[in-house]
Amino acid sequence: MPIKRCALNGLAIHSLDDLYDQLSNRLSMPAHFGRNLDALWDVLSTDVAGPFKIVWKHSDDSKKSMGKDFERVVKMLQELEEERDDFQLTIEP
Repeated sequence: MPIKRCALNGLAIHSLDDLYDQLSNRLSMPAHFGRNLDALWDVLSTDVAGPFKIVWKHSDDSKKSMGKDFERVVKMLQELEEERDDFQLTIEP
């Protein structure tokens, strides 16, 4: 089964809402997605079929805009990578 690749454009991610918009559109998230980090974890860990990969391009721009939220999201995605053997995360500056 081929890996679904979700490319995030960090130039357009300035807030958690921007991130949720991109993930929802690219990964076909369910309508019940609650748009918070706990809900994101729930959906990515159970509802999104694997294998899939998230590539966050221009992440340095997102980091500048999002501040601590960026770090929280990356930490959560790294934990997801440890939890699921069919998920990969790539952070590109």
